[in-house]
Amino acid sequence: MKKSFYHFAQIHRGKMHADEFSRFGDAVFLDHSFPKTSSDFDDLSRYIEEKAHPHMTAAVFDQLWEEYVRT
Repeated sequence: MKKSFYHFAQIHRGKMHADEFSRFGDAVFLDHSFPKTSSDFDDLSRYIEEKAHPHMTAAVFDQLWEEYVRT
């Protein structure tokens, strides 16, 4: 069974030298309303666009999503 996108994003958290992916993972982790069980692109994309968090950007989400679907 494939992990949710939330669990996938957690592999990028906590880097010693933060980059856009680790900041995204940290923001997802700290957002208690993030849809943690979802693996649906449209639901997640809509949430991220509506949230408008400075580290949880649509551009980074799209890059991580491409990596997520390849796993």
